[in-house]
Amino acid sequence: MDQPSRSLTGCAGIGLRSEHYVEFIESRPPVGFIEVHSENYFGRGGKPLHFLKLARESYPLSLHGVGLSIGSVDPLSEPHLARLGELIEMLEPALVSDHLCWSSVGGIHANDLLPLPFTGEALSHVVSRVQRVQERLRRRILLENVSSYMEYVQSAMPEWEFLAEVARRSGCGILLDVNNIFVSAHNHGFEAMRYLRAIPRQVVEEIHLAGFTRKPVGGGAEILIDTHSAPVAEAVWTLYAAALERFGPVPTLVEWDADLPPLPVLVAEAAKARSLMELRHACAA
Repeated sequence: MDQPSRSLTGCAGIGLRSEHYVEFIESRPPVGFIEVHSENYFGRGGKPLHFLKLARESYPLSLHGVGLSIGSVDPLSEPHLARLGELIEMLEPALVSDHLCWSSVGGIHANDLLPLPFTGEALSHVVSRVQRVQERLRRRILLENVSSYMEYVQSAMPEWEFLAEVARRSGCGILLDVNNIFVSAHNHGFEAMRYLRAIPRQVVEEIHLAGFTRKPVGGGAEILIDTHSAPVAEAVWTLYAAALERFGPVPTLVEWDADLPPLPVLVAEAAKARSLMELRHACAA
């Protein structure tokens, strides 16, 4: 399958949220691309799609889903895939992605991206579903590693091995969320660099950065939560620099979804990511 992310090599973008629609269209900030949650545009017509089409006239687009539930045992949603396919045809995004997780069972949807047990059975199940999605959409998709706060006793391999094997067997790409790696490494006690070293260079087609919050859990301990409500932490910037060393100037997206700051703050975060990539590659105009 093709690898459309090549056109975004060296670029840093931001997530476009409804609070910033008008200002973004009017100011046209210097970002390399925009990303939106696909499901927010499943409605036909209306304000969201109107502004997205306007933005798309000037910026490359990444469609990032939260509802595919690729790891669920429920059947894949044909209406979901049909509407996603329509959006892809309409907007011609450079990247299409979702999460390596499950979020529904028995027709009931959880308002969360839940981790999978890392077993051989789950691996075969996910690979089969990814292949069906890619056949249905007629393009390669990316899967993102999620942050996690629990582990399954049934898991037979580490997350990084599971993710790399999904990509190898299915032909999908990886959207590597560096903040999620940092969060999960803290919560589960593994080495973040070990995760980076285990992922094949050629399959990482996008990187995500975001902010986290700290939550005390008693006894002086704390967990990190991927809230997308703060600037990228310095420790995550450091890990991102290591990711650039391994994977090159991969298109990078700064996510911020809660306690949304003024648009210039987001643009500045993207500029920082871009500056870390400039030694390798300049973003094409």
